[in-house]
Amino acid sequence: MMAMAARSLGYRIQVMDPDPSCPARFVVDACFEGGWNDARAAADLARGCDVVTLEIEQVSLAALEAAKKYAPVRPSAELMGVVQDRIVQKTWLAERGFPLGPWRAIESESDLAEAVPALGGKLFVKSARGGYDGRSQVKIGFDDPSISDESHVSNSRRGAPAAVHAWRLLGERPCVAEAAIDLDKEISVMVARAPNGETKSFASAMNHHENQILVWSVIPSSIPAEMEAKAQEIACRIAAEFELEGVLAVEMFVTKPGADGTSQLLVNELAPRPHNSYHASERACVTSQFEQAIRAVCDLPLGDVSVVQPAAIANLLGDLWFNEDGSPREPRFDAALAVPGVRLHLYEKHNPRKGRKMGHLSAVGATPDEAVRRALEGQRQL
Repeated sequence: MMAMAARSLGYRIQVMDPDPSCPARFVVDACFEGGWNDARAAADLARGCDVVTLEIEQVSLAALEAAKKYAPVRPSAELMGVVQDRIVQKTWLAERGFPLGPWRAIESESDLAEAVPALGGKLFVKSARGGYDGRSQVKIGFDDPSISDESHVSNSRRGAPAAVHAWRLLGERPCVAEAAIDLDKEISVMVARAPNGETKSFASAMNHHENQILVWSVIPSSIPAEMEAKAQEIACRIAAEFELEGVLAVEMFVTKPGADGTSQLLVNELAPRPHNSYHASERACVTSQFEQAIRAVCDLPLGDVSVVQPAAIANLLGDLWFNEDGSPREPRFDAALAVPGVRLHLYEKHNPRKGRKMGHLSAVGATPDEAVRRALEGQRQL
């Protein structure tokens, strides 16, 4: 989607990907096969480029440094070094006064055993490096009969036994433990900043997750104006502190009102790339996040981020390509497209797997609620 936006601006595009038949392969000029830690492939890519950018956090710092010898890399390796490690990321945010929920850095099994009672008995434990969409994460202290896998440790295992089990599930690697938040809603803000310092942020998106995977998202979020202004200020200040060159999605929690009747905004995680929660920007905003990312890294004037109509997306997971007995099936795309305002976006991923994002439906509406209803109706029709 970034490549298609770049193409419309007249650029030629090269990509590096571990899979030579990756989804971008058929819309770019050249494809270099290389893993995210392949410094030689990254250098080969950069030799023929005026600027290098990325759309996944897992690219190694060595690969970014190799590319940097031949072309500017945006966002920078320094920013990526902070974002790639959740311990470093949270420490960076805390040191600069950004609001976070209670958390602890975990370097050992004993650290985690101490964190369980200290963080209130209910917590999320996430590997410091890698993992998204709920992968490399474990819940402790939740009794949830809807969860059938081993990604959680129930109340019956609280304390030291829970810590032992969670530590082993995560491969006995450094991680962060986060206290469960009394959560009202989840939002994100996408901010773009060009090398010349120009900065623009999109209206916040409202996000709904199930099992740590985004199910639907809508722009605008319809949070109160005062909270919207605060969310925008936080996102833009983070971008300025990083001296961001590119785009950055700032995921945030909105807590339920406390005793004083007010809610808190807490930063969850950062993603220095186009983000699933802003796929709806293609239809909601004057400028999509994909075009804005290209404008930012190429130091062009940033586009207008005004919302022209509410728009929502509903993710299409690989589960839709299978019947209940596990046999393959083809989703009813024609039925989904019959819903007014709905469009289909498939990512050209060849192998559907349960939990894998294969595409999304987008929908517009007179209100954010109507856009969400249409996107979810289209999803049901599949």
